[in-house]
Amino acid sequence: MLTWGGGCVPARGPRAGAPRRLLAGTLLALLVALAAPVPAAAEGPGPQCPPGQNDCSIWDDDPGTPGDPGGGDTGGDPGGGTAPKCQWNGRPLPCYNEFLGWFNNADGCYYKLAEPQPEAPEGTRWYVRTCNGGDLGSQTVVPLETPPPGFGTPPDPEELARRVLASISLLPPRIAVAPRRNTGPGLVGLPVWMWASPGRNYFGPIHAWDSDRGLRVDITAEVDRIVWTMGDGVKVTCADEGTPYDPKGPRAGKTSPDCGYNSGYPKAGTYPVSATTYWSVTWRGGGESGVIAQTRTSGTTPVEIDELQVVTR
Repeated sequence: MLTWGGGCVPARGPRAGAPRRLLAGTLLALLVALAAPVPAAAEGPGPQCPPGQNDCSIWDDDPGTPGDPGGGDTGGDPGGGTAPKCQWNGRPLPCYNEFLGWFNNADGCYYKLAEPQPEAPEGTRWYVRTCNGGDLGSQTVVPLETPPPGFGTPPDPEELARRVLASISLLPPRIAVAPRRNTGPGLVGLPVWMWASPGRNYFGPIHAWDSDRGLRVDITAEVDRIVWTMGDGVKVTCADEGTPYDPKGPRAGKTSPDCGYNSGYPKAGTYPVSATTYWSVTWRGGGESGVIAQTRTSGTTPVEIDELQVVTR
């Protein structure tokens, strides 16, 4: 929670010792944000931190516990990946396996020419058939007059792109917020700063490629946005990882320049904050291109918020 960027020193009233206090010193921060500094001898209550809290400055939070490592498409996201072209009992399978051959969706079996070829009836060739989606316990040799559907087809570019995607690490965001949970609470109505650890595996871009049977596919994975779930029904969308709060910086006591809950929490309480990164994995190869959408979700970190109170004599 954005609070006053200095120590909790009460402002003097017209008479020394006047018991004018403001819980958490945050009213002064609001005045600073509005470019209306309070003089040392101003009338009215002075700032007072919450009980047991010696400094009303903003602080950072420890990263939340890592959450879902992701790996699936975002169901309703525009530009998401299409369904796998080869499946068996709802399970996606590679359409080609270097040991088993090509997959036939019609019967759930892989087919590969037997080597060497035994003597076969006229007009037929022997194929090694591995059924049940590649279960090696169901392997037989069968004569066929024509190749089964899908046999001999070139690599599918999107399938190869997904294979490349599986070889890289897209990590859940490591999040931080101000105020910090183990130092003291923030206050109702004051801005919150949010940010996440930068890094290639957290936000991209990550470039990778692979080739198979003469086809090369290149992918680039990068985060489009990060969506913060503030724990009170509000979601805040930021374009990037955000700016860490610096209690001694030029924006101390003000709103975040790029990623914050600027209106603050409307009620006191403890709120679980988490964040989800939305990745776009663009791929290109074989004269085709596309996008595979991915998400990664952090763990939660609590933010404690107290009421803003003013005590007058």
